[in-house]
Amino acid sequence: MAVIGTWWLPSVPVAMRALLGVAVVALGIAGDLFESMLKRDLAVKDTGRLLGGHGGVLDRLDALLFAAPAAYYLVLGFHYG
Repeated sequence: MAVIGTWWLPSVPVAMRALLGVAVVALGIAGDLFESMLKRDLAVKDTGRLLGGHGGVLDRLDALLFAAPAAYYLVLGFHYG
């Protein structure tokens, strides 16, 4: 994020871009763990049949549950805050 953000978020300082990258990674892991917790509580192996053998669509998108909204609002805050 610190390097690629040079083109994507040029007005944001390097330290803030690095912090944003760390936050998105941490929230991605949290989304994955949250989805795994839900599956354990429901005693299901897959969240759907659309992507057989991959755990379902939710398993492909679970990191985005927390990371995408946070990244959106953080970037929006940098541009308009």
